[in-house]
Amino acid sequence: MKQYLNYYKMRLRASRLGYLFLQFTALCFYAQVFAVRQNSAQSPPNFKQHVTEQSRLSDRMSRRLTRTYQLYSRTSGKHVQVLANKRINANGDDGAVHAKLEVETDTFGSRVRIKGVKTGYYICMNKRGKLIGKRKGRGKDCIFTEIVLENNYTALQNAKYEGWFMAFTRKGRPRKASKSKQHQREAHFMKRLPRGHLLSERRPFDALPLPVPVQPFSKRTKHSHHHQHSGGR
Repeated sequence: MKQYLNYYKMRLRASRLGYLFLQFTALCFYAQVFAVRQNSAQSPPNFKQHVTEQSRLSDRMSRRLTRTYQLYSRTSGKHVQVLANKRINANGDDGAVHAKLEVETDTFGSRVRIKGVKTGYYICMNKRGKLIGKRKGRGKDCIFTEIVLENNYTALQNAKYEGWFMAFTRKGRPRKASKSKQHQREAHFMKRLPRGHLLSERRPFDALPLPVPVQPFSKRTKHSHHHQHSGGR
C-alpha cells in the first residue's frame, strides 16, 4: 500500500513540475513577443529622413539621366539663357540657341545640374548669391534642387546655399539669391520644350513596315520554280 502511495505522490509531483515548466515557458514567450512589439512601436523606420539624407549626396553609382528643355521665367516672360561671356539672364526667346538647356540628374532625388547646350557652361551660384557660368559644374554651388510648387511652377534652390533660389527680375536680370524666396514670382519657372523639338524626333508609335519573309526552297518548290522559269520544258 505504501508503495502505491509513494508512486502516486511521485507522479503528482512530476505533473506539477511539468505544469510549472509549461507556465514558465509560456511567460517567457509572451515576454519576448511584448518586447519585440515595444521595440517596433518605439523606433519605426524613418524612410523620409533616409530619402532626405540620400538626396543630399551625389550619386556616383547610378546612370545619369539628361533632359533638354527651356526654363520659362514667370516674371520676364522669356527663357533662361547661358551666354558665351558666362552671363546668365532670362531674356531668351522661344527656340533661341542659348536658351536650350541640358539638365543632368545628380541624385535619385530632384537635384540637377543645368548646362547651356550652346556654350557648355553650367549655371552656378557664388557666395554673393550671383549666378555665374562655369565650365566644370561638379561643385555643390552648381547643383539645384527642383521644387514643384502648388501653382505647378518650379523653384530652383541651390544645394550649397540652402534657402537661396535662382531668380530674375522683370527685365530678365538675375536677382540676388539672398533676397529671393520660394513663394516669390521671381523664383518661379516653367519647363518647356524648345520650339520645333518634337518635329526633329521620330514619333514613338510610328509603325515600321514589316519585311516580307523569304521561305526556304524545298526540293518540291525548287523543282516547280525551275519548271516555271524553263517554260515547262
